Amino acid sequence: MGNSNQNTTSIEDAHSKKIAAGWTAVGLSLLGLGWIGTHKFMLGYQSTGLITLLLSLLCIPMVIFNILSLIEGIIYLTRSDEDFYQRYILNEKNWL
Repeated sequence: MGNSNQNTTSIEDAHSKKIAAGWTAVGLSLLGLGWIGTHKFMLGYQSTGLITLLLSLLCIPMVIFNILSLIEGIIYLTRSDEDFYQRYILNEKNWL
């Protein structure tokens, strides 16, 4: 589950992904839409994004994934570019 382009993503590209995914996660969670999992899709985690979306719609209250989205967005934005690259691009850490 994850980004199939892991070997072609540079640290500079990871910085752009970090900023985009982080602010999307925070912004959508503040709007009550973090449960959609858009930030997961932005990182190339299609399977994880679909799991988030389907679980929110089918059985787990959306507010739980909304809170997780806020937390993940903050985590993404506070990590160094190198740490973000290692964790989320190379090692494909899908959750928190």
